[in-house]
Parts: sequence; C-alpha cells; structure tokens
Amino acid sequence: MSPAYMVYCTICVLVLKELNMIVTEPYMDEPFHIPQAQAYCEGDYAKWDPKITTPPGLYLMSLLIKKLFLFKCNVSMLRLTTTLTLLWLPLAVSALLHYHKRERLRSLWSPSIEAVVLSSFPIAWFFGFLYYTEVPSLLTVVATVVAASQGKHWPAALLGLISCTFRQTNIIWVLYAYASSQLMSLRFKRYQKDDARLHDPPALDATPADALRSITNFPKIVPQILSAFIPYSLVLAAFGAFVVWNGGIVLGDKSNHIPTLHIPQVYYFVAFSTFFGWPVLLSYQGGAIRLASDVWRRMFGSPQRTLTSALIMGFIAYTVKNFTIHHPFLLSDNRHYTFYVWKRVFSAHPAVPYLLIPAYLASAWAWFLRVGGDQTLLQTLILPIFVVPTLLPTPLLEPRYFLIPYVLLRSQANNVPPWAVALEGLWYSAINAGTMYTFLYLPREGVGRFMW
Repeated sequence: MSPAYMVYCTICVLVLKELNMIVTEPYMDEPFHIPQAQAYCEGDYAKWDPKITTPPGLYLMSLLIKKLFLFKCNVSMLRLTTTLTLLWLPLAVSALLHYHKRERLRSLWSPSIEAVVLSSFPIAWFFGFLYYTEVPSLLTVVATVVAASQGKHWPAALLGLISCTFRQTNIIWVLYAYASSQLMSLRFKRYQKDDARLHDPPALDATPADALRSITNFPKIVPQILSAFIPYSLVLAAFGAFVVWNGGIVLGDKSNHIPTLHIPQVYYFVAFSTFFGWPVLLSYQGGAIRLASDVWRRMFGSPQRTLTSALIMGFIAYTVKNFTIHHPFLLSDNRHYTFYVWKRVFSAHPAVPYLLIPAYLASAWAWFLRVGGDQTLLQTLILPIFVVPTLLPTPLLEPRYFLIPYVLLRSQANNVPPWAVALEGLWYSAINAGTMYTFLYLPREGVGRFMW
C-alpha cells in the first residue's frame, strides 16, 4: 500500500469522524435518504419516499454492509457506506489511468499518487462523507470502464447494471464503457488481410473530412465489435423495461425533475473542467504559452478557422439566449456555491453570459489539445458525444452532474508531470479544506451549512 494512499485513507477517516461529531442530524438530502435506508434495514422494502428520484442501490449497499459486519443503520454508520466507496475510489481510478496510459497495473492495492490526487477531486471528496449517491455512482462507473477496457465485458455489464441502481443516467456511461473499449481495441488490433479497418487518425492531425470519413466508414467494422455488445444489450434492455414500468426515467418526485433542453449545461461543464483542471492543462507539451498559441491557431489561424469560430460562437450565443434556464432551486437556495456563481457572475450584467462565449470555445480547444495528443480522433470525441445526452436534459446547474464526466475527461490526460500532479493536489486540497471548514465550523443562522 503506497504512503500517499495511506495518508489519503487516514485523512478521510478523521474527516468522517469529525463530521459525525459536529453534524449529528441528517442534513440537506440526507433526511430523504437516511430514513429510506433505515426502512430497508428494518426489512420494510415496500416503503418508498416519493421525494427520492434515484433507485435504491445506496440503501441496498448499506443493507449488505449491515448484514456482513453487523453495523447499525444510524446516521454515522450510513455515512460510512459512502466513505468506504471514497476509500476504494483510488484503486479504481489508478486502473483507469493505467488503461489510458496503456500501462500494465502492477498492484491493485497500491494506487499511484496521481490516482490519489484525482480521487480527492473536490466534488467527489466532499460528498464522500455524506449519505449521497455521488461517490458510489462514480466508483461503479469507473469500475465498469476499467472492466470493459480489459475485455471483461460480462463483469463490466454487471458493474454497469449496479451503477444504474445508484443513478439511472449511468446507462449512458455503460454504453460509453463499451464504446471506448472497442475504439481502443480497434486501434491496436492485429488486422487480418481482409479485415475492414476503422478510419480513425491521430486526433491532432485530423480534419473535418476525417471525422466524416470515420462516420461513413464505421458500419463496415460493426461486425467486428458486435459480439462484445451482447452483455451491454441486456443491461440496455433491463433499463428500457424499467423506463416502461416507471413511466419515465425519474423515480418519485417527477414534477421537479422534468427533462428540459438545457444546451448551456455543456458550456458550464467546459468552464467547470477548466476551473478545476487548469494544472493539467498547464502541463501541455510546451507549457501554457504554447497551449495558448495552439488554441489561438485552432480558433483564428486561417480565414476558414476564423469563420468557423465565428459561426460556432454565434450558435453558442443563440443557445445562451434561448436555452438558458433560471431554475427555481438555483435562485432560491443560498446554501450552495452555484447560487453565488449565478448571482455574482452570470447575473452581474446581461452581457456577462455572452462575454464568456470565447472562453467556452477556447477551453474546449484546450482540453481537445491536451487529451488528444496521445489519442485518435474518435477516442477524443467519444466522451463529448456521451456527455451531451447526460447534461442537455438537466435543467438545474449542479456541480454533482459534472463529476463523472470530469473524472473520465481528466483520466485521458497522459504524461502529466509530477509537478503538475503536485499542483493539482494542492489546488484540490485548498478547495477541500476551505469547503469542509466552512461546512463544519461556519453555519449561518437561519440559513444552514454551506456546501456544494
């Protein structure tokens, strides 16, 4: 077990102990989740709080731990359920990073420092101490991607099915796990003479014509990847049956979770990723100046690129104007960062949402350049393709929705030097310390505890 992982585990245990001593009663969403879990612990499986919108995976996990270790289903022990998944997260993330680096994982129980740092990502780390679904959902999705990458498609499908018991939208990531594994397999496949080949050039050398050729060429290689899809098709069928039975994707309180086209969510995700991942972007080959130069060249390096960028920014402006959603939860609940980001940034002046448009496009190019340096075109585009259906229907600006796509995006950044990993770790640690200190020790009278 690596020293970094031991320190990580120790800090997590100490933080959980301190949180349980100070926050003794269920908080925020816990008053819905904890009584539901306690009902399951008592054997009352027919009881269901209609305010809960996610499946019962979290409660079943707590029930299993209770039966195995004879734990009580009180607030402290239930929070331990999610903290255990936070402790296991570096093990799965380490395997994910090795997959993208195409390196063999020497020991599952000795995660790399980079994996420990990424597991400390502020959104995951904070919710790892409360009885929420976020970290168990993330852990099972990462495990699904790892199993698929190793060609273990039946275990991957099973893990994917389990991930959907935490959050229904994880069905998208089950399909992503399959797709990403097949792209990597095709990239390094030993082709026979008559085998059809997928057109998938290096990302940074590709042109729009290459993207079109990849799309038209794709049907030819479908027979080569069809057999691997069988386990995932069963998960997809089970999900479809659930949607038909439930009358929709959302369980419980459907009135406050009506799918709504929210195109700017994609732009918020790009900005979110850049805010948290800037140390990784700075590790671009050639440094920050080279990255800025390459982004500028991609956006304005020729008349054709300038025209394309202008058209894209025009489209973004149109969608910002016509598809921005001012969700009532976002406007009324001042216990979250997003309330102040919306109030003090996006609502500071009517022009602000439009002034941010060039930054959205530049950030998207920066990430494309950073992760595309060691990947093919389709490997680089596959994640944005799967991000879109997870974010577009969500009307509420909520950082937790960005958790899984961020971790999957960050894991694709190869050749991150030690100094950048250290800087990333310090950045995450500063945010984590500030957020947890505020949550634990600075509750506001009449408002409550401030959190993500």
